[in-house]
Amino acid sequence: MNRMNRLILSSLIIFCLCAFGLSQAVAAGVTFNDPAKISDMSDFDPNNPIIPEGDTIKIAIVASFSGPAALVGQIYFISAQWAAHDINKRGGILVDGKRKKVQIIKANHESKPAIAKKVCERMVLQEKVHVLWGTNGSHLMKVINQVADKYKVIAQCAAALSDELYDAKNFTRYSFMTSFQTSQIGRAAAYYYSQRNKEKKFYILCQDYLFGHSMAKGFKDGLKQYYPEAEIVGEDYHKLFLTDFAPYLTKVKASGAEVIYTGDWIPDAANLLKQARQMGINLPIANTFLDEPNMLHAVGVEGTQGLLNISQYGAENPAFKTPGQIKAYKEWNNLWKNKWTEPWNTPLFKHPSGNIGSYTQQTYWLLSVIERAGSTDPEKIIKTWEGDAFRMMNGKVVTMRASDHKVIQNLHAVEYVPPEEQKQSFNIEPYHWYEGCSSAGPVTLIPADKIMPLLDPELKR
Repeated sequence: MNRMNRLILSSLIIFCLCAFGLSQAVAAGVTFNDPAKISDMSDFDPNNPIIPEGDTIKIAIVASFSGPAALVGQIYFISAQWAAHDINKRGGILVDGKRKKVQIIKANHESKPAIAKKVCERMVLQEKVHVLWGTNGSHLMKVINQVADKYKVIAQCAAALSDELYDAKNFTRYSFMTSFQTSQIGRAAAYYYSQRNKEKKFYILCQDYLFGHSMAKGFKDGLKQYYPEAEIVGEDYHKLFLTDFAPYLTKVKASGAEVIYTGDWIPDAANLLKQARQMGINLPIANTFLDEPNMLHAVGVEGTQGLLNISQYGAENPAFKTPGQIKAYKEWNNLWKNKWTEPWNTPLFKHPSGNIGSYTQQTYWLLSVIERAGSTDPEKIIKTWEGDAFRMMNGKVVTMRASDHKVIQNLHAVEYVPPEEQKQSFNIEPYHWYEGCSSAGPVTLIPADKIMPLLDPELKR
């Protein structure tokens, strides 16, 4: 298919997505990750991963595998390794005339830009990886993208969310943003509250770096667009890995806010929620990463009720709609219950949903693109991925916009409710996600056409 035809197909798919909703856009051109075809994963053990060596398709997971955010690296690794293990059990992928298995390599950036640059260059020049997969921290993803551009290897932005990473100044055709973006998250939250039309006073509290400011801007822009009668009663930014939120929460308490909006990720997200509840601040918190189950259990059912999570791996209720989805879920959950040991046997890893589900499915998308490209050649991968559409195991469809490599997708606003109300979402036994904390109940679709990715007018392609 030539480039003009690909652009026409991409435009047609995007039109269908906006006109009919992503969940219905399953016509020709949308590749389907069928959950019924998942392998027998009974030999999957994240403590003893089966990682092939030699002539493989190499993916470096560039993340924090040490330091205060080491848990994030664990989340990324199990997600990507699960997808790779499944594909390897199916026999691998035929590329460049040879069937190859997928090798996942840990690349620890230690949450430091200088280290990120060194480790990425080592991955490319010494390990000969085909893909740099990242990461927690938009400032660190920026480094990954720069290395990818310099050495002409593919980068997948599966977890950094700042729109600026793909503006005219920072865009590289070798990097693809398969995650949602800060502007989408902020506008999704604003759209949800505009439709709810109840809470009108919001306090913004975010981390003081590129991502935090981008998250705040997305929400403020969304309120202007969808909920102009709302009021920002406070706005603060704190340093990363903060341990004392009391000064900020004191201001929140005095502001008259009805909702706190934050982009904080762990460990900051955990400290924020715990300290807010300890100070008697029981306000709803609109969030993206306040969904870490170990932290939620520490706070308890009452303290987590009313949290609003903007999810990139959501689906309209109920969660399980087909036997295949139930099968794929049980492949993971049965291992969690019966086989995995520390640190993988905590509530955090109980379900292949939420952000873990998203990272896993984004990795499947990457592997699907490589399979359909039939090559690890970056140029062939780029040609296949631009304009591509992919349906994830939960039925959600994502489409890669060719012009700036950002994803068009529906999002979902997930309200957290006590265990006895979670059946509306978790519709198989035991009919709740968790007993020790509130979790997903009502789910509201945020249509893709309400939160289209920002496109830098200066980006000329």
